[in-house]
Amino acid sequence: MDYAQVRLTGGPLKEHYDRIHASYLALDNDRLLKVYRQRAGLPAPGADMGGWYDADGFVPGHSLGQYISGLARIGASTGDTSCQAKAGELVEGFAAAFDRTKNVYAGPNAEQLWPCYILDKHIAGLIDASALSRVTLAHDLLPRVYRAAIPYIPEQGRDRIGKKDPPYDETYVLPENLFTAAAMTSDAAMRERAIRYLLDRDFFDPLARGEDVLPGRHAYSHAIALSSAGKAHLVLRDQKYLLAMQHASTLLAQTQQFATGGWGPNEQFIEPHKGQLYASLQTTQDHFETPCGSYAATKLARYLICATGEARYGDGLERVLFNALLAAKDPDSDGDYPYYSTYSAAARKVYYPKKWPCCSGTLVQGVADYVKNIYFRADDGIRVNLYAPSIVRWMHGSTAITLTQETGYPVDSRALLRVKMNLPTQFSLGLRLPAWLAAPATLRVNGVAVHATEQQGWAILHRVWRDGDTVELDLPQSLYTEVIDDLHPDTVAVLRGPLVYVELNPRTGPLSLLPLDRIQTMPGATGLLVASSAATNRVLAPLYFVRQECYTTYFQRG
Repeated sequence: MDYAQVRLTGGPLKEHYDRIHASYLALDNDRLLKVYRQRAGLPAPGADMGGWYDADGFVPGHSLGQYISGLARIGASTGDTSCQAKAGELVEGFAAAFDRTKNVYAGPNAEQLWPCYILDKHIAGLIDASALSRVTLAHDLLPRVYRAAIPYIPEQGRDRIGKKDPPYDETYVLPENLFTAAAMTSDAAMRERAIRYLLDRDFFDPLARGEDVLPGRHAYSHAIALSSAGKAHLVLRDQKYLLAMQHASTLLAQTQQFATGGWGPNEQFIEPHKGQLYASLQTTQDHFETPCGSYAATKLARYLICATGEARYGDGLERVLFNALLAAKDPDSDGDYPYYSTYSAAARKVYYPKKWPCCSGTLVQGVADYVKNIYFRADDGIRVNLYAPSIVRWMHGSTAITLTQETGYPVDSRALLRVKMNLPTQFSLGLRLPAWLAAPATLRVNGVAVHATEQQGWAILHRVWRDGDTVELDLPQSLYTEVIDDLHPDTVAVLRGPLVYVELNPRTGPLSLLPLDRIQTMPGATGLLVASSAATNRVLAPLYFVRQECYTTYFQRG
């Protein structure tokens, strides 16, 4: 669905969405543009940004395009004209500096930094400002910005040179946005470079053959490269890119990920079957590059749902969304942002040591995309992938249809959907059946129990719908455990439905025994659990509930 077709109306996703909306809308334009204005010799009011962003920072001005992109997406969904105006003002400020210097980079030595990485963010921001905020200047800038970057970027794509230590750049992150920009501007040169930058030989070709080439690679950048495979599959009609995405998704789920859906301790994919996920619980606090990794994971899942029609990819999407992105620590007002999720014992949610890191850009884009994860069009109707209070509007033939969803999910198992339309219309409504179901889902249409057809993981209701029809869905949840890796079957995380539960303020040591058979719902407290004994009451909560508390994610099976 387009951003403008879906609106969140309540629940934890909307609460998070609203906080991020307000936080980025309040960013000072002069501060964001200062480093570009300084490079151009223009008046540059406002305080320095600091951290990664300044002229002497790690990647000067790196995330401006992502902030523009996120604001444009939020503005399109919410109708907030302030977001659209801010996106336009930032494009205008960037354009004024660019026109003065003809240089798209804010740093003094673009060729020594991340020219492809930064160009990708610029193009994303200009695409969304043009398409979603109707900023004509953004459309005009796309080919000009691309051509100004050519002296700094390589002719051919290449894999990342370094893993964590510079120098490195990521040519392979660019094709997705280059393909989109080429289509918007009819610029053949951008399309040709997108093809040259596809990471075929080293990554997509072996993945398509069923090989595991993940271990040792930088986790986020290669995961987000799979979105370029998704776009290449659409543009080039080459099935190898779909095969590569499917195999990578399977490898991530079966060999790389923690119970939260996160992966890549210390930003690297691990060697499977060697106990490295378990070992990372003792050796690092940096288990998952959260906003960036979540952004990559949800985009990959959306490409796969669209390409295959299979609901199972929605299971991974909801897992990483509810337990990683939604669970990330909120940013402060001066550049302190979440970066890593920590799954070791007695952990706390903390900020990255440097201000304005890369995750400050993917955070707003990922949260803005909440509305893109909920509903999908099908040839014969609509599919509901996520259960969240929301409204979606679309045309089925000549009929305008509104579907409203009311639910306390993910803590509650039930959802109510209401249909509104002017004329009776036949279409199919598909509801994702998660793999974690504790018992078969139950469905009622207008209060009457019905049996739906199961197809590719969806419960399909195909009927003539009338104004005011309701659908009640119950997805039974129960507690279950998931092991850390195949060599440590007694080290487990505790889940209920899609949610990872952590122990709040743990009093015991690392990987302590947890009496799973004594965990009960805490009376009068929605979503909280308690494991009681004669001496202690150990409280468990969904990871996204945690703010300042200390928490433990993994336990020894008790």
